[in-house]
Amino acid sequence: MNAIAWIASLAAAEAGQWGSPEQLGLPLADRGLLLADGLFETVLVEAGRPRLLTEHLERWSASAALLGMEPPPDQASLEPLLAEALRRSAIRTGALRLNWSRGSAEGRGLDLPGPADPPPRHRFWLQLRAGVPCFTAVRLVVSASERRNAASLLSRCKSFAYGAMVQARREARAAGADDALLLSTAGGLCCGTSANLFVLRAGTWLTPPLATGCLPGVMRGRALALGLAAEAPLEPGDLGAALLLNSLGCRPALSLDGRRLPLGPDPERFWRSLFGSG
Repeated sequence: MNAIAWIASLAAAEAGQWGSPEQLGLPLADRGLLLADGLFETVLVEAGRPRLLTEHLERWSASAALLGMEPPPDQASLEPLLAEALRRSAIRTGALRLNWSRGSAEGRGLDLPGPADPPPRHRFWLQLRAGVPCFTAVRLVVSASERRNAASLLSRCKSFAYGAMVQARREARAAGADDALLLSTAGGLCCGTSANLFVLRAGTWLTPPLATGCLPGVMRGRALALGLAAEAPLEPGDLGAALLLNSLGCRPALSLDGRRLPLGPDPERFWRSLFGSG
């Protein structure tokens, strides 16, 4: 099996259903489906073990609080589910996605129930797919149409709202590139469509500060905490050796807007150094 999924029913959260991602579905009234009103985490599974799970769940919980959502499932309640997903699928290496939707509510529209009304019952589901970490080099463009909103709460979270990233990736493919970098509404470069940006300057890896609206990535946080990178504003003209870094890989940049870029140190070695024993 190369993929498995689990979703809890609203009637009994403990009585979830297993199946393939193609078989299981969401109710049509779910706000995650209708309004992208939800959060997710993507966790590397390697040798049958979720890597840096605690760090991912800490960000997940903090993001839910920031957006006024109920707390998502904690590590103690998730670990038996993850073990069962690994057992059922026999997947040893892959990507685990944890999803937390604000769930279904009465009526329609953007507004949430009032203080005297029962809150929407949040919904959790997971997906586990086989795969391997990616270190393939990429050709980049700077998106001309999409920007990362430095002031938005959503920019601080890994939310379902990925429409701008989808459009930036479409723009890159139409230009003959593989991915796009997004500028920040506060100025300067911010990130890639699904990864944090790192640029090598004078022997130091630099990444845009959170004030640009870049996602506080788990791997980004590890690089900063371990002293392997520092924050600094970046402009498109600053790019020398560059990496797009996330939990599922580390991809070196071949070019930016057609300009050839130098390749830096081994990206896989840098990426693996961020896990430590986590």
